[in-house]
Amino acid sequence: MSAPLIQLSEVSLGFGKHDIFKNIDLVLNKGARACLVGRNGSGKSTLLKLIAGKIAPDAGHVAVQKGIQISLMEQDPDLSSFPTLGDFAASKLSSNEIYKIEAISNGLKLNLRQEVKFASGGEIRRAALAKIIAETPDLMLLDEPTNHLDIESIQWIEDLLRNLKCGIVTISHDRAFLRAVSKTTLWLDRGILRRNEKNFADFEDWRDKTWAEEDTRNHKLKRRIKEESVWAVEGISARRKRNQGRLKALKELKLENDLQIKRQETAKMSFQSGEISGRKVLEAQSISKKIDGKPICGKFSVTISRGERIALVGANGVGKTTLLNILFRDLSPDEGSIKRGTNLSIANFEQDRGSLNMDASLQENLAGDPEIALPGRADQILVKGIPRHVAGYLKEFLFDPSALRAPVRSLSGGEKSRLILAKLMAKKSNLLLLDEPTNDLDIETLDLLQEILCDYDGTIILISHDRDFVEQVATRVLFFEGNGNIIDFTGGYRSYLNNRSVDKSRKNTDRKSVKSKTMMDLRAKKKNVNLSFTDHHRLREIPREVERLELEIKKLENFLSIDDLYLSDQKKFDKASTALAERKLKLDEIMEEWLLLEDKKG
Repeated sequence: MSAPLIQLSEVSLGFGKHDIFKNIDLVLNKGARACLVGRNGSGKSTLLKLIAGKIAPDAGHVAVQKGIQISLMEQDPDLSSFPTLGDFAASKLSSNEIYKIEAISNGLKLNLRQEVKFASGGEIRRAALAKIIAETPDLMLLDEPTNHLDIESIQWIEDLLRNLKCGIVTISHDRAFLRAVSKTTLWLDRGILRRNEKNFADFEDWRDKTWAEEDTRNHKLKRRIKEESVWAVEGISARRKRNQGRLKALKELKLENDLQIKRQETAKMSFQSGEISGRKVLEAQSISKKIDGKPICGKFSVTISRGERIALVGANGVGKTTLLNILFRDLSPDEGSIKRGTNLSIANFEQDRGSLNMDASLQENLAGDPEIALPGRADQILVKGIPRHVAGYLKEFLFDPSALRAPVRSLSGGEKSRLILAKLMAKKSNLLLLDEPTNDLDIETLDLLQEILCDYDGTIILISHDRDFVEQVATRVLFFEGNGNIIDFTGGYRSYLNNRSVDKSRKNTDRKSVKSKTMMDLRAKKKNVNLSFTDHHRLREIPREVERLELEIKKLENFLSIDDLYLSDQKKFDKASTALAERKLKLDEIMEEWLLLEDKKG
């Protein structure tokens, strides 16, 4: 058996008096497929940086196989020294490897010529992901690779990662993604790294069983301490010299109990509906909109009723947020009419976190919001109309009181999302507009958010690329196909996909039936009384040529579908693509020739 790519032995790391992890062991072998999970702030990103050699442990040993390359995709990479995203993504590639970036950028929908100074956060993250994939390291460390990616791009990455030969460790909040790419689950919990040699699909059952066993042990420990404490106080024999060992054992039990690290609580989140809105929340009739010539929607009509939970799903840049702005905000359609319902009380979660003042503190962000501010009090807000101290309220969202005066820009992505949710949940509402609310939230918080949204009495319009989240929450899907086409589907996300697959299968079957009928017609045309000898001969030859071309096309399509071909051999990929295009063109020409001969025959 070959040596592991990397091995951590009794590794510890802390910042100040806080231990991130203590005495952890980890072995990653060639081809590892591990997901790293844990609560926000548990140290997952820090552990990836340690594995990558970006930071050193306080204690313990890290053994890295000689000569291997380890690459880390960080959440916030520094691109300041690169003019374009392509320059950054290709910075470690040789000139004859640049084709890899070009192929990957297509799958990630990344514009390599985009200037860094004008690039969005999502574009920067896609460039970082393209960079690490193109470098094909021995061990790939991915920190939230699916953030800001649409579902199509996420599925493209899933297919790619499944077929790479390198080792991969992934941090992600996207459960469908983790199920697709993992074979091993690493769980970082209160400084302890646990390992389960199963796919992420088993994680929640494993976690709950582990916690249940922990609760049982703790209960037995406390019961024994109580029994021994009663003996120590009431038993006269406890003071005899020969029973000092029992007293010492009691002290050790109490120390063990004191050293127990409590599990992080789950945020106490809840939405409260305001006054009931009208039965009809919105009615849009034949609305159309173009932005810079690009169609967002064309002659689109939709009626939204109170209590519906609707997901807007589609590729990045297709216009989901724009449609949300047209329907419920201040953007007008080019054509059509919109009638909003009565008594709407709207709460917004914006993807760019625009509702947060990044330079202000957590406390200032809440107390400075005019919708929840309590006049004359900088330390209190109105939560659903009731005065609450900011510190006590934010504690329910897992913020330590010591962090109240920290600037918001110092928070992690998950903390910023929780702060926005804290602001939203302080208000009474009957319509939630949620644009990518799941980014950077840990799995436990996501579970809770799903639960409270499903219990919400009002109406929900959400945009998300998290397939599990959409499936759990939405009862209706608006799917953006592009070019202004929007499909309105009543039912869950998976039901929509199943329905779409059936339609595609039916269309493929119809297409094959047409092709078979065409070939039968070709063979049936034996009488060609109005044709010349040459034409007659040609009509007999065409069926054989069509069969040959169709066979060649099928072989080329199979060859081009080989996993990772475009990365491993760009020349072969390009040559096969050209050959496929030529044969398809030739087939079209022959079919056109056949039609002309049939017309000529009369």
